[in-house]
Amino acid sequence: MTALLPPRLRSRKRRGSAVGFWVASGFLALVVLAALVGPLLAPYASDEIDFAAIWAPPSAQHLLGTDQLGRDLFSRLLIGTGETLLGPVLLLALATVIGVAIGVLAAWRGGWVDTLLARVTDVMFAFPGLLFVVLVIAVFGKGPATAVVALALAYAPVIAKYTRSLALSEMARPYIDAYRVQGQGGLSICLRGVVPNLLPALVGYLVVLFGEALMSLATLSFLGFGAQPPSSEWGLMVQEGQAGIIQGHFLPTLVPGAAIALVVIAVNVAGVRVADRLLAKG
Repeated sequence: MTALLPPRLRSRKRRGSAVGFWVASGFLALVVLAALVGPLLAPYASDEIDFAAIWAPPSAQHLLGTDQLGRDLFSRLLIGTGETLLGPVLLLALATVIGVAIGVLAAWRGGWVDTLLARVTDVMFAFPGLLFVVLVIAVFGKGPATAVVALALAYAPVIAKYTRSLALSEMARPYIDAYRVQGQGGLSICLRGVVPNLLPALVGYLVVLFGEALMSLATLSFLGFGAQPPSSEWGLMVQEGQAGIIQGHFLPTLVPGAAIALVVIAVNVAGVRVADRLLAKG
């Protein structure tokens, strides 16, 4: 469709896309900085209670107001940034290790191994992801670690399918036969040749998945299965702030909810551009 546009409109669209990418990237850089130094910059501790300032509006003392316990929302938002971002990173790292191993093994061995692994991933696809995560949490107990592991297992089949499709085309390249002639084993060929060549496409795909993973973890925390009090993880902050909505206090829910939405949007805007560039290089 872009090719059908007049040159001037195509130029404007490219400039708009570039501006959006840099704005999103700049915002994400600030979020990462907040995750790294947030606890040092926060004016209050995340669990510091002040009953004299319950539901306080934004002021010089409390930039974003306070919650139902008088805790400073700005401080909780800053301190919770690290936990909110770390969860999706760990989730995708674990899911990638499992998914890449399954996908490359299926593509390399083929035959009944490929068929068996394909059926296993199909069964996991047919099972509702959230229900699977809830079952895992019901068995092993709620908490951030369990939520990360459960979601990693739910995301692994998606990454496995994607990796398998990439690996199948990679197996047809001449260097695979050259490695075999040199006497290298399958594990060595996959680790030294196949997986490194898949990385650009995989990284681009994972960048796009990051926003979805962040939303999934925030949802689990909102439902009470992920982060637990006194954590200031953003999904849990949304859940804890619900009590104030009935009384007309929206900031305790709006502040972390808006932060989640903005990060997800920024990741999607910047992630698509990064993914396109990595795929072009690959």
